[in-house]
Amino acid sequence: MAGPISNSEFKSTGAPSNRRFAFIVMTSLFFIWGFITALNDVLIPHLKAAFELSYLEAGLVQFCFFGAYFIVSPFAGRLIEKVGFKKGIVFGLVGVAAGCGIFYPAAEMEIYLVFLVALFVLASGITILQVSANPYVVILGEARTAASRLNLAQAINSLGHTLGPMFGAALIFGGGAAVVTAEAVQLPYLILAGVALATAGIFMFLKLPVIESDDASTQSDTSNDSVWQHKRLVYGAVAIFMYVGAEVSVGSYLVNYFAESHIMSMNNYEASKMISYYWGAALIGRFIGAALTYFIKPNIILAVNSVLAIACIFMSVSSEGPVAMWSILAVGLFNSIMFPTIFSMAITGLGKLTSRGSGLLVQGIVGGALLPLLQGLVADLTSVQMSFLVPACAYIYISWYALSGSKADAADKAATTTTGEQTI
Repeated sequence: MAGPISNSEFKSTGAPSNRRFAFIVMTSLFFIWGFITALNDVLIPHLKAAFELSYLEAGLVQFCFFGAYFIVSPFAGRLIEKVGFKKGIVFGLVGVAAGCGIFYPAAEMEIYLVFLVALFVLASGITILQVSANPYVVILGEARTAASRLNLAQAINSLGHTLGPMFGAALIFGGGAAVVTAEAVQLPYLILAGVALATAGIFMFLKLPVIESDDASTQSDTSNDSVWQHKRLVYGAVAIFMYVGAEVSVGSYLVNYFAESHIMSMNNYEASKMISYYWGAALIGRFIGAALTYFIKPNIILAVNSVLAIACIFMSVSSEGPVAMWSILAVGLFNSIMFPTIFSMAITGLGKLTSRGSGLLVQGIVGGALLPLLQGLVADLTSVQMSFLVPACAYIYISWYALSGSKADAADKAATTTTGEQTI
């Protein structure tokens, strides 16, 4: 997920070999936050059982986690401007470690609110990491290869998403232990806190290429234009909201869904391991989608993927057993290309407003905080199975955006004519 800093505003210095090394170490950050984010899908059913929560109350996990993106992202951008990318990464990792560390006293006190505070602090650190690492990877090399670098880094992020639930299933659910206690989260999150601190220490001493501001490219007058005049961007921000919300909503309730007697009757340990298939499908789909975009227009791929995601959800909610399970897991395959495709389509033609437009799109990530709550409410009122119609509605909007909302309007054409298109 990209941060609100455009690559047109900065340039990297240093030998190509140093830039390659920097890219390699940067991918470790993508892995870390993907790994931790996916753990929420295991944490939600665990805390639901430990504190006897409703689905709506359990959905507060994602609300606090993704709500941090909306609140912290603007401040994170200003922090990076003041301290630079490298120090920003260190701050982010320390924030991640602090959030993970709070899980220990939260489990000792057995207070759900303290868990939510820990999640907000943890997500704040990840937000700073994203705002630092995404644009750094984009800038770190030639402009023509920026997209491939970011796609590769995001693939590593998907690998973290795939492995995270396996880690959580083994340590949090203890290989299928019958007794569910809050203390089960202490060891895994202490391990993650240690990894984050160790990584922060390594980054403090790394010699990374310097990213310098290119003031000449940022001096154009944009006072007569506003991001709100660009409908493709505004609709795109809503599409980001819908996509992140749908992706997180589906993952958040898979464990409870697979535990249903008419679905698979799995225990939490077995169901948690199945989440890796959801994120693993996204990993595979990202490589397939990257290849297809060379031959097919991005909006067509986005439309097809969103329609297929809707079809998978409807198949799941209208069936039982393995068909219901595998069809909902297949949604991950069609999620894969949505974020980068929506993002690139939304900022096309913004010219000098590209940086501001990027910031608006990042705010849309708050969908991951709100849609899981809505799905939890629907699950409480109806059933877990029927609640998946909530993300289905989100994919309907995305399909509309792909076919209609992403078309250029007069403001986009004017910006392109005046300043020329920029590439993120």
